[in-house]
Amino acid sequence: MRTRKTSSTIRRILPLVLIAVTGCFSLGRNAPVPQHYVLGGAGPRGEETVSTAPARVTVGLRRLQLAPYLATSFVVVRRGSNQITFSEFQRWGEDLGGGINRAVAGYLAARSPFPRLDMAPWPLGTQHDYLIQLHVLRFEGVATEEPSAGEGEVHMLATWEIIGQRDDAVLARGTTDYRKDGWRVGDYAGLVVLLDAGLEALANDLATGLEKLGGEP
Repeated sequence: MRTRKTSSTIRRILPLVLIAVTGCFSLGRNAPVPQHYVLGGAGPRGEETVSTAPARVTVGLRRLQLAPYLATSFVVVRRGSNQITFSEFQRWGEDLGGGINRAVAGYLAARSPFPRLDMAPWPLGTQHDYLIQLHVLRFEGVATEEPSAGEGEVHMLATWEIIGQRDDAVLARGTTDYRKDGWRVGDYAGLVVLLDAGLEALANDLATGLEKLGGEP
């Protein structure tokens, strides 16, 4: 008798389970396809990248330090002063810290033809005249709290130090606070392009800092 009741219960429940599963598959098919982005694709912007920075010195970019909320694969948008949103279907195609370092190194190399420009990690025992330490505090789109907001801006804020590897002394430090309006909220490809421009501005500031140190470390 118990077996018959169990079988009857299964027959009643099975159609409901199938409907639920089918609904899940339907939602999966209709869900947006995640988009992935990388940095460093803008390339040098003409004469703006020309520099007299010392070409005789070697430079190493240490692993950068990201603000904790930026250590995610999701592209970040700040709403108002304190609200952070993570875009589930708009993602970085690589580790964000590594991508920023790679982009900055590329823009720096395009502006100043250093004989050696490395990103961490480098082989044990490698020596550089200067090391660069980046701290990225903001790297995001910015919009108002209104859901219908159409116009926003980008904000890239980073502090940096240029360090002598021989004695680990800080030789120069600075802040690059890059803000650019004209971002259309929801245009994530456009957001990445504008953030990339912020990294080029950061590379320009680093090149200027190296220039002020002179041709010899």
